[in-house]
Amino acid sequence: MIAKLRAISKKRYWDYFILVSRFLLAYTFIGYGYSKLDGNQFGVSADDLLIPLKDSSLFKIMWFLFDHEPFKTVVGILQIITGILLLFEATAILGVVFFIPVAANIVLMDISFMDSAMGTAFTYRFIFYFFLCFLILWNDRERVKIIWNAMVKKFSVKLKFPILLYLAIPVFAVVLSLLSSIPQIIHYYIIFPEDIVKNVEMLMSALRNIF
Repeated sequence: MIAKLRAISKKRYWDYFILVSRFLLAYTFIGYGYSKLDGNQFGVSADDLLIPLKDSSLFKIMWFLFDHEPFKTVVGILQIITGILLLFEATAILGVVFFIPVAANIVLMDISFMDSAMGTAFTYRFIFYFFLCFLILWNDRERVKIIWNAMVKKFSVKLKFPILLYLAIPVFAVVLSLLSSIPQIIHYYIIFPEDIVKNVEMLMSALRNIF
């Protein structure tokens, strides 16, 4: 009975640790996201803009470029959404799935553009955050197993289509890629309808020269 009570007590401590970990990650990302939306992150001062590009630090250049829209707002909103997902146990796994690639991108930028001391400090900090992500997933490993099994249960090496269709994939991929230009073409001719007649005449002239 005493052993059982001790086990329950340890489980409660562990659950509380996971809750605090989720809160830390959520607080960090919500703070990062909000600072982008209210203008306290990214951007440089007027004096920094007077410095020649070759004399500016990579960090200042990155901070200037990332201050442009819609990049800054979109990243800020994504970070806030990630933080909110981490706050709730039901959505914590999804929050971790969002957190890891965004945080990895932050680490990559810090290593690439910050000075060595700051880059190293942020790298160690986010390595700790990744460790907390692993613990959150481990704590909810039963649901993670269900998700993983649902993803791989239909995996098979058996070919679903004839081999010729697999060989033709690059051709159809090019055709599919060309379809992506249709909205752009429609948009262009809505803005410049006079070009329709001109382009049709050019096409007809080219066809006459061929045939």
